[in-house]
Amino acid sequence: MEIYSIGFTKHSASNFFGLLKTHEISNLLDVRLNNSSQLSAFAKRDDLRFFLEELCDIEYSHTPLLAPVKDLLTSYRKEVITWSEYEKRFIDLLQDRQIENEFDRNVFSKRTVLLCSEHSPEFCHRRLVIEYLDQHWGSVSGIHL
Repeated sequence: MEIYSIGFTKHSASNFFGLLKTHEISNLLDVRLNNSSQLSAFAKRDDLRFFLEELCDIEYSHTPLLAPVKDLLTSYRKEVITWSEYEKRFIDLLQDRQIENEFDRNVFSKRTVLLCSEHSPEFCHRRLVIEYLDQHWGSVSGIHL
């Protein structure tokens, strides 16, 4: 099973939507905790839903089950904890939520992308979600756009 991931920062709208079209994405799961910030530009929840449907015929859904909690994200962003500690706590959160059982894997029967703000997956929770699902479901590969 392939799960795509993308961050919207450092992408122009043209490049962002072009990547989704090129990779024939059918479904976008917004895994951001806060998806309505003015800082999100074209990726603000309601605008993004509109653009995805009109430009790319892509379904949109906000998926907070795969997002961090506010305290964890704030602690990392304010450098109270390191990335290594963030990873550990986020994985613990995924385990507590039992996403491997609570999340319907059939969502990925269509070409699906996880969306967050981070440009690179190296320091982003969407990579951790994919790795976690691979450990629990097996045969999951992440393709980072």
